[in-house]
Amino acid sequence: MLSTLRPAATRAALRQQVVSAQVVRSAAASTWANVKEGPPDAILGITEAFKKDSFGEKINLGVGAYRDDKGKPYVLPSVRTAEQKVVSSTLDKEYAGITGVPSFTKAAALLAYGPSSKPIAEDRVAITQSISGTGALRIGGAFLERFYPGAKTIYIPTPSWANHKAVFSDSGLEVKQYKYYNKDTIGLDFDGMISDLKNFPDGSMVLLHACAHNPTGIDPTEEQWQQIATVMKEKNHYPFFDMAYQGFASGDTDKDAYAVRYFIEQGFGLVLAQSFAKNMGLYGERVGAFSIVCDSAEEKKRVDSQIKILVRPLYSNPPIHGARIASEILNDKSLNKQWLGEVKGMADRIIEMRALLKKNLEELGSKHNWDHITNQIGMFAYTGLKPEQMDVLAKEHSVYATKDGRISVAGITSDNVKRLAESIYKVTG
Repeated sequence: MLSTLRPAATRAALRQQVVSAQVVRSAAASTWANVKEGPPDAILGITEAFKKDSFGEKINLGVGAYRDDKGKPYVLPSVRTAEQKVVSSTLDKEYAGITGVPSFTKAAALLAYGPSSKPIAEDRVAITQSISGTGALRIGGAFLERFYPGAKTIYIPTPSWANHKAVFSDSGLEVKQYKYYNKDTIGLDFDGMISDLKNFPDGSMVLLHACAHNPTGIDPTEEQWQQIATVMKEKNHYPFFDMAYQGFASGDTDKDAYAVRYFIEQGFGLVLAQSFAKNMGLYGERVGAFSIVCDSAEEKKRVDSQIKILVRPLYSNPPIHGARIASEILNDKSLNKQWLGEVKGMADRIIEMRALLKKNLEELGSKHNWDHITNQIGMFAYTGLKPEQMDVLAKEHSVYATKDGRISVAGITSDNVKRLAESIYKVTG
């Protein structure tokens, strides 16, 4: 009897082991069962489509990085020199402080606010190195969520850089929008913007692109910035400036910082995100800075302490190599002069490509007004083309860009501008 029971018991035990294993596997498999696949990144999708295209004269106008007139990535000579200096100095690899490399942050503040800045002279600018401009925005969003005394809502332009909403939402802020782009004029909806600013609750946080608005390339004039400042002061709004393109827009770092400096002259406190990805070509080094203009040196000390407390659990402290390169460029007079010349050269090439594209379209006999191409500024241009037209450009002409009609002017070269104009003309008439 026992001999017949043992095999049965053994089989039952084995079945139980199998069931238990299946339960374990099922539990392990179901841990992330509720995770849905997210949508693909729009820019990466464009890049992939471009790579798969076998046409020899294909054009990629989706990438958000500078390219030289041969369409190649460009490392600034001043950056090469600065990097050689950093490497040859055989510095150690110890941690930077929580707020980064001091020689860099001090120079970054001077670049943004100007050598005659009153807040800098009075030691009331709290600044920290960040992981490029995105990191600066994230620190700013987190700081405002934690300490801003008013509503935890930030208003961003329509449209704005695609990552703004995600950064601020993930910081715990509610994100709303204000009018900015007029699709009929392919220009600034200034009246709509002013109207919205007047109608927002008093003391609202407002994100402003300091220069080279991304993605439209449309900036307010100096007179319009003054009117914006007047309305924001009347409403006691709080400005958050994103300055990702200082120098890269007009070729003049002082001109591109006009809005930030004007607001400070008018007595505003503000926060500022800076990036050195575009104007120094330090994309992969992730060099940036976040700063807050305070009311006093004593307030700055308190704010600085809280920035450190906020940064510490985020990433502890920032990387040093890129900051050291930027520091060399900003603090060495000879290198700084060279860099300013190179930045102007990059900006001038962008401006030239805009003019050539417009000229070629007009010479083809296009019935459309293309003034907006040269009226806009910076790396990106809003062409006014519709999504279906952008699809035709990609499928029939091997010209790749985002469906909203935004193109990266850095992708235009002396060699491809004529074919680009011909392709746009065939699509738009």
